[in-house]
Amino acid sequence: MIHPATRIVPPALLAEPGLRAVLDALPEARLVGGSVRDSLAGLPVADIDLATPRRPDAVIEALRAAGLRALPTGLAHGTVTALAAAPDGRASFEITTLRRDIETDGRHAVVDYTEDWREDAARRDFTINALSMTRDGDIYDYFGGIADLAAGRVRFVGDPATRLTEDTLRVLRFFRFHARYGKGEPDPAALAAIRGAVPRLSRLSAERVWSELKRILSAPDPCPSIDLMARLGVLDAVLPEGADPARLARLVARGAPADPLLRLAALLTGDVETLAGRLRLSGEEQRRLHGLRVPAVPTPPTDDASLRRALADTPADMLSDRLWLAGDGPEWDELRSRIAAMPRPVFPLEGRDALALGMAPGPAVGEALRAVRAWWLDNGCIADADACRVELAKKVRPGLCPHSSSVGPAGGSGPQTP
Repeated sequence: MIHPATRIVPPALLAEPGLRAVLDALPEARLVGGSVRDSLAGLPVADIDLATPRRPDAVIEALRAAGLRALPTGLAHGTVTALAAAPDGRASFEITTLRRDIETDGRHAVVDYTEDWREDAARRDFTINALSMTRDGDIYDYFGGIADLAAGRVRFVGDPATRLTEDTLRVLRFFRFHARYGKGEPDPAALAAIRGAVPRLSRLSAERVWSELKRILSAPDPCPSIDLMARLGVLDAVLPEGADPARLARLVARGAPADPLLRLAALLTGDVETLAGRLRLSGEEQRRLHGLRVPAVPTPPTDDASLRRALADTPADMLSDRLWLAGDGPEWDELRSRIAAMPRPVFPLEGRDALALGMAPGPAVGEALRAVRAWWLDNGCIADADACRVELAKKVRPGLCPHSSSVGPAGGSGPQTP
């Protein structure tokens, strides 16, 4: 333990106007958790959370007396959100009263307030997350988090099994932090406790599991953590549909974007529908995952006409992602570059073009347009609107289209192409 504090050069974020305003109102408050950890690691800081021994009502009173907005966003957990006018920086800060656990059931904790900073730090998950920093850059490290961060060790605060009994989600959080900060062999005590906690993973809410899995897959290189999850039985517990870490490793080795859904598509071997329902993926996530699992893609060498046909039916970003999953090598890189540089062709006719030729509204309009679009695709998606209207006129039956000889500009309005 480093006591009372170790002084570092105050990070630039301590000079941000919004944060300074909050710390002026609550001078005893400290930054806690991720902002301290990432400042020490030299990484960008996302959100800034603070802690204070003051009770929530006193926090609200102090913030409002300083002219800051105070929102009671989590009073049940002792949390107040401060809003500071800071157009050039962060303006929202969560401030939580120091707490200690009274009772836990593996998912929820009953807490009470305390004025003891060490007691509050003791309820946190990992030593690297149990750090706190004053407005002057003094860091309080009660459990060796600074040394663990430097060594790349993800270590539970106190007894790992106790920490996991308090909150089973910490199993997945371990792999998330190991993916971002871990180096070398993981902590043996943590691994033993995780192995024992695997049966309890089924009790976690789907939303929390998917949230953590997304964060693991978003790491620069999630493969060591995914392999470790597989070794301990965690991967089978969270992806019972089937997973192949080797496929993910090949995707990462290719230099593909750190996109969690793209990586999940590579990792998953089982049914998308089953996984999407179980983990409660959003509609957009489910549609994208389905799209990524479609195997049909252009393969090198591919001419421009084939690429245009592919782009006419599939957005460029989706097509590029499918190519990441399909193959490796310079020829695949070149194919992705060509797709990125190629404008997406758009079929130039609509329902009103058929009506202008004298067709009556109805299913026949859609059938005729689909036939012309197939002709347009077969010819490499280069025919313009006038050429497509000529082709459309050939599809119109004379009995239904007294003006079929006309292929002039379209007029009126009608149903769109299905």
